[in-house]
Amino acid sequence: MYKTPDGKEIFVLDGHTHFWDGSPENQANVHGKQFIECFYAYHTNLSPQEELWEKSRFEKYSEDDIYRDLFVDGPNDMAVIQTTVLKDFYKNGFGCLERSTEMAKRHPERFIVNGSFDPRDGEKALEYIHWMKENFDIQGVKMYTAEWNGDSKGWALNDPSAYKCFELCEKLGIKNIHVHKGPTIIPLSKDAFNVDDVDYAATDFQNLNWIVEHCGLPRLDDFCWIAVQETNVYAGLAVALPFIHARPRYFAEVMAELLFWVGEDKILFGSDYAIWTPKWLVEKFWNFQIPDDIAEERGVQLTDEIKEKILGLNAARLYGIDVEAKKRQLAGAPVQIAAE
Repeated sequence: MYKTPDGKEIFVLDGHTHFWDGSPENQANVHGKQFIECFYAYHTNLSPQEELWEKSRFEKYSEDDIYRDLFVDGPNDMAVIQTTVLKDFYKNGFGCLERSTEMAKRHPERFIVNGSFDPRDGEKALEYIHWMKENFDIQGVKMYTAEWNGDSKGWALNDPSAYKCFELCEKLGIKNIHVHKGPTIIPLSKDAFNVDDVDYAATDFQNLNWIVEHCGLPRLDDFCWIAVQETNVYAGLAVALPFIHARPRYFAEVMAELLFWVGEDKILFGSDYAIWTPKWLVEKFWNFQIPDDIAEERGVQLTDEIKEKILGLNAARLYGIDVEAKKRQLAGAPVQIAAE
């Protein structure tokens, strides 16, 4: 739990984290190598110098590492692990449901593990959604529309095959659909991450929550114009947040736009661990203020109450978490010091 400088305890639910294996041993081809190296470039270019990791640890970190970085050294109370398989790039998958679930079993009170599927797999995708719900009782999924699948270099949320999958998700109560709509990663196509298809899917599936990770960057305007009219579209701050260090005025512009268009109740904190660790992100975010000229032009403000919503309360609402009850539970199961 994050304690503010004046002693207030803030509930932090990190909505976008990973438990990946991008090691050379797991890379299936040059594309797997390119992908993790692109992640590492984001890490080195946008992190404070003192927060940089050695490349070998970045490629594959341990169960103890993630627990320590999120909950011991880090301020998180809970974290959502997102699944990103990238089966064409990694022999055993990049961030897999089974591996993440096995890790999370050590501390089930702190982790929510989301699944994933590829609608291009047709009937097998539908079968797999059933299997994930029956075996892991998933509450959400992560969609990666630029992922390769054989000869296909991407898909759209409003493809007929995707709609069949979302219909099944709605039926099974898998309500939180996290969608990567942000910067591209080598060798994926930037165009396959555009936000246009969010408009269709959100309109046609009103009972699902569409959490647009990375808030559409670099397509922020397009995303905001969609999110303002779709009550079930949310903005995930992963990737946007590190600019609080590297380009603070740019980050202020992004936050002001999101507050103006999307609103304080539909913005979610995400560290994008392990590209970045939550400790410095949360600390800088809590102490951050939008410059007066930007705030006045948009007519917005970033109060402590709004920050508290973004850091945990908004995501807790989507995942049905009683925050006060969760605080009591976690107080009875304090963090254990991770093994070195």
